[in-house]
Amino acid sequence: MTRIKRGVAGHRRHKRVMKLAKGYRGKRSRWFRMAVQSVMRSDQFAYEHRRDRKRDFRRLWIARISAGVREHGLSYSRFIGGLKKAGIELDRKQLADLAFADPAAFGTVVQHAQAALA
Repeated sequence: MTRIKRGVAGHRRHKRVMKLAKGYRGKRSRWFRMAVQSVMRSDQFAYEHRRDRKRDFRRLWIARISAGVREHGLSYSRFIGGLKKAGIELDRKQLADLAFADPAAFGTVVQHAQAALA
C-alpha cells in the first residue's frame, strides 16, 4: 500500500486556520497548534453571542418602548396589553424605532392602546 502524505490538504488547512488567527496576540497568531485552539474557542464565542445578540436587542427595544410609554403615564405591560386589545400588530423593534425616531406618531399609538384598555 502506498504512503499518502496529505501535503496539499494539510497545507490548505493550515492556511485557513492561520488566516482566521490573523491579528491574535503572540503565539496564537504564529503557532499552528495554538492557532487551532484559539480559532475553535473564538468560533464557540461567536456561536453563543449570535444568540445573545437577539436577547440584547429585545431588551433594548423593551427599554426604549417603556421609556416612551412612561411619558404618557402608562406602564409597558399595560401598553402591550392595550395593543393586543386594539389589534395593533407592530413588533417591538418597530415600536422602539417609532418611540425613538418619531415620538408624535408613537403618542398616537399609545392613545389607541389606552382607548382599548378603557
